[in-house]
Amino acid sequence: MKKIVYFLLLFFPLLGNSQNGYEITINLKNSKDTLAYLTYYQFDKTLIKDTCTTIKNGKIIFKGKAKLDKGIYSLVSQQKTIYFDFFVDDTNQKLEFNTDSSQNIISNLQAVNSPQHNAFFDYIRKINQEGTEFQIAKQSLNSKVVRDSLKIIEKQKEFELKILDLEEDFVAKNNGTYIADVINIKMEKILKDVPKASNGRPDSLAVFNFYKNNYWKNINFKDDAICRNPFFYGKLKKYFEQVVYTHPDSLIVEVDKMIEKTVPNSLLYKLLLSHFTYTYESSKIMGFDKVFVHMSDKYFKTGKAAGVYQDETTVQRIIKRADKLKPITVGSIAPDISMIDISNGSRLKQLGFENVKTSEEVTKLYYANQAELSKMYVKLHDVKADYTILIFWDVDCGHCQKEIPVLKEVYDELLKEKKDVKVYSVYTLYDSEKYKKYIAEHNLNFINLYDGAHINNIVEKYDVYSTPVIYLLDKNKRIKAKRIGVDQIKKIISFIEKENK
Repeated sequence: MKKIVYFLLLFFPLLGNSQNGYEITINLKNSKDTLAYLTYYQFDKTLIKDTCTTIKNGKIIFKGKAKLDKGIYSLVSQQKTIYFDFFVDDTNQKLEFNTDSSQNIISNLQAVNSPQHNAFFDYIRKINQEGTEFQIAKQSLNSKVVRDSLKIIEKQKEFELKILDLEEDFVAKNNGTYIADVINIKMEKILKDVPKASNGRPDSLAVFNFYKNNYWKNINFKDDAICRNPFFYGKLKKYFEQVVYTHPDSLIVEVDKMIEKTVPNSLLYKLLLSHFTYTYESSKIMGFDKVFVHMSDKYFKTGKAAGVYQDETTVQRIIKRADKLKPITVGSIAPDISMIDISNGSRLKQLGFENVKTSEEVTKLYYANQAELSKMYVKLHDVKADYTILIFWDVDCGHCQKEIPVLKEVYDELLKEKKDVKVYSVYTLYDSEKYKKYIAEHNLNFINLYDGAHINNIVEKYDVYSTPVIYLLDKNKRIKAKRIGVDQIKKIISFIEKENK
């Protein structure tokens, strides 16, 4: 039995129609449970629909006045393990099942007056039998022996084809039913008769194209019930992580295509919007924040995401966050900033900039010394180089203290390789003496700058909420990479040069 995790249903309550209601009876022979749950799948969660607290002689009854939504449901023990899954559709909301908890529950499972359920349980038993036989065959072989490892691969393929045959047979025999739709989502669409490529080998491109083009075949995105089965979320993740070309522009196209297939403001529509927004906002893959920005611009700013979240503050947070990231997505021209060369640090200290406490004091000092300050600025966009390494860091940051010396080594290596590169190095605080001391001790041959006059809000402009933060810019100051490690700089430059060729 598999353990499950329970979640509170915060945003999308399971709604039912107030007609006839439901009654699920399970005769669980030899059961010692005094409590049982009726749960259902929804997207990436398992949620509780009902609880039975009066179990007599293993008889469990779940009953409600409102009809259950079409979906896959589970009988769950008081130890929170799944006994078995079953389906509920629009045609039959009064179900009864018999099995024995002292034996293999699935092997003994039978539905009363529901041939479709018995066909489904037979299908599960066949799948389990094939899995058992495959594991026995696998255990008889030694994966460390080359010949045996090849046999394991061969048997794995045989097993997968047998499962596919069982699934195709079940879907064909139960065509037009909800449970057939569920198995269709689970089923892998693979090209069985693979043609030969021009080199005489199997045409892998044809295999992939068939797989991608048929991935969502016969799946109705206008039916919310597809998100109430245990296979849809995994299939969705696999599609966007392994099937679609993982470039932000390609992902944006695929996200929009999928959302367009749904009914606006339906449960599935809202779940997909929420999923894609969170996934690409929190993604650690460089450049994927562009998809998040797109979600904000197309759906949240236009009101098309109304009802996805109960509170408007969440919507405004998403819009604000996306607006901050939009100017600094990969491919955008980096926002220009004007920083003070650290050689002018002593003069700024004399002027009192290091001691200011309020924005009013900064403004007064700035306008009083504007002419002198203008001669101290070094603009990012004025730096002439094929590559500009833009780094924001702090002298007292432990991680920075490790990375900055390594950055100097990388920079010196790039110069020896005749690369036209410069480092626009920004100290994020205001202690000029401490900064100058560190520069001297480590012989930092960068363009060493800081916001001594307090005229740049780098936290907002470059999303510098921790240090160090590194951006790599091309000669046009277009962002080629962001939030990268020092160890990635040379590899990315090499990749850019190959791409340009």
